Amino acid sequence: MTDVFEEHRRLLFGTAYRMLGSVADAEDIVQDAWLKWNQADRSAVDHPKAYLVRTVTNLSLNRLKSAQVAREAYVGPWLPEPILTSPDVAEEAELADTVSMAVLVVLETLTPTERAVFMLREVFGYSHAEIAEVIGKSEATVRQQAHRAREHVQARRPRFTADAAEQREIAEKFREACAGGDLNGVLALLAPDVTTWSDGGGVVTAARRPLHGPDHVARWLLGVLAKPEVQGVEMHIADINGEAGLLLTLGGTNVGAINFDASPDGRIAAIRMALNPNKLRGLQP
Repeated sequence: MTDVFEEHRRLLFGTAYRMLGSVADAEDIVQDAWLKWNQADRSAVDHPKAYLVRTVTNLSLNRLKSAQVAREAYVGPWLPEPILTSPDVAEEAELADTVSMAVLVVLETLTPTERAVFMLREVFGYSHAEIAEVIGKSEATVRQQAHRAREHVQARRPRFTADAAEQREIAEKFREACAGGDLNGVLALLAPDVTTWSDGGGVVTAARRPLHGPDHVARWLLGVLAKPEVQGVEMHIADINGEAGLLLTLGGTNVGAINFDASPDGRIAAIRMALNPNKLRGLQP
């Protein structure tokens, strides 16, 4: 039966990660699910995959409710933890979309139960009846929450998604402009309504509030890169959360990640920088 659990481990981790936006928490949830699986009367389990997804979902719901308190006290913007993903993830449109940093940020604005319903319905295709069984709600309630969550996400997710080639081109141009300290080059890449979020958690240099506008964003970015403590930081194109982004390294150690949202004209509409060293576990190969 170990093989049954291992067969679904990637799915279980993905479920917990989408729920929690945390690699460490998702790994803990998978471990807790493994313990419950070992203790269960498996002769009474007709559908192991459904049983395991239900276990992980409910464990994640409990964890998410307690995590909200900690996030309210978090220093500066809170971003989901970035993860390195395989380039072929981009070929699986639904998978890439639902682990993108932009969508994970939107999911953060749902209630824990709405997040679970959205994920099970939109990502994994569960029926309303199956979801009702998983989360212990009536089917009518699940239908209502699924509708509300879907509308909420559609209203707040980026209106435009660049294809893989455009993503890599944006990331490369941004990398070159930053590496050269080229203020005009960075400004030319930014949309008029660009916003930047930097998650340092009070541990490393980061803006305590979102930054708005090309001039403010560009000058802050180049100012940070000019600081002595970040001299030697290199930017590498990498697949992060299903999209081309930039992996930041210093002395061979991964120290951050940058994801972008593109505007229809090919400029950068949003920048999300994960810099808190306590949230970079998913960047380890």
